Amino acid sequence: MQIVIAGGHGQIAMLMHPLLVERGHSVGGLIRNPTQEAAVRRAGAEPVICDLEAEGDISDAVGEADAVVFAAGAGPGSGAARKTTMDRDGAIKLIEAARRNGVRRYIMIGAMHAEEPRGDEVFRVYLQAKSEADKALRESGLDYTIVRPGRLTDDAGTGMIRAAAALPIGEIPRADVAVVVAEVLETASTIGRQFDLISGEHPIVEALASL
Repeated sequence: MQIVIAGGHGQIAMLMHPLLVERGHSVGGLIRNPTQEAAVRRAGAEPVICDLEAEGDISDAVGEADAVVFAAGAGPGSGAARKTTMDRDGAIKLIEAARRNGVRRYIMIGAMHAEEPRGDEVFRVYLQAKSEADKALRESGLDYTIVRPGRLTDDAGTGMIRAAAALPIGEIPRADVAVVVAEVLETASTIGRQFDLISGEHPIVEALASL
């Protein structure tokens, strides 16, 4: 497959690139900053300059992909406004581009319990943005999967997870999220599913098969 990842220099995306290439896929990574091109290329993806916030139509950047992954985000330290323009509006722009270009498969990296307001004002705006983006994808008519990981850590991946429609908030290494998304892209039974994801006791393939 030709897979395009929004947020191509993000931490999860940079872990995903080599995994997807090892599985025989070709990968394009959408990035805003040209200084990130070399790092994305070293990870195995072809960098594509695309400012998700500034550009109104990102169809050209998406191109003739077989699947897209939204792994972008405003990131820690950003204000409430960027949570909306990136975490919600960026995801919706990718939906629109996928529909224009005839790309059916869309994987969203969301956030656990996004519909439950909590935390400070900025975090509440972030959760609302993620919830609205997920809703837009569910209603898009695309072949979607929404993966909602818990608190992300930089620990080594274990390959052992829990995945279900609703789980108590927990945590999970980014490395395991990357593997889950790579597996989801090849697992047709996850189409039309939204699930929470934390570390657990089940191998990734087994956990996804049980959804």
